[in-house]
Amino acid sequence: MEKKSLTITGYKPHELNIFNEEDTKITVIKETIKRRLVPYLEEGLEWVVISGQPGVEMWAFDVIQSLKPDYHVKIAVIPPFVNQDKVWNEEKQRKYQQMISQADFSKPLSEKEYESPKQYQTRDRWLIEKTDGCMILFEEEYGGSPKFFHRLVTQYEEQHDYEITVINSFELEEVARDLQESGQLE
Repeated sequence: MEKKSLTITGYKPHELNIFNEEDTKITVIKETIKRRLVPYLEEGLEWVVISGQPGVEMWAFDVIQSLKPDYHVKIAVIPPFVNQDKVWNEEKQRKYQQMISQADFSKPLSEKEYESPKQYQTRDRWLIEKTDGCMILFEEEYGGSPKFFHRLVTQYEEQHDYEITVINSFELEEVARDLQESGQLE
């Protein structure tokens, strides 16, 4: 089935031991997302939908923006609630506001501010039901914040025509080696 829409999610920076934007792991993650995304784009992918979380989602946004000159792809940022960035540090808030302003579409799922973890479950279900597939940076044995999304999406996949693309540490290591060998990574 041709994929018209895809959601991308995964770990937050601290879960990957990334504490500054200059970390080379970000370069590897972005390149991996790009390599996985391009075949979808060449097959007609039209929309990427994210919730705007720091980490994989923000890096995926950057990748989409870099691919826009070559592909007709749009990005939607759908936060679970209003002011989701309120508790983030200044740098993440700035990046988030920039993303919202550059997105092709953005609207919170709830017009309320944070009330309970249930809003994240609602977000995950919505992202899964409104897209044809997902790309997730996730390690089952590690768990972390994406485990809830992963659990939900694998249950959904059992009953629906839905494609899950998992990026794991082996793939990241392979891309890192490629980048080092080509001199793109120190």
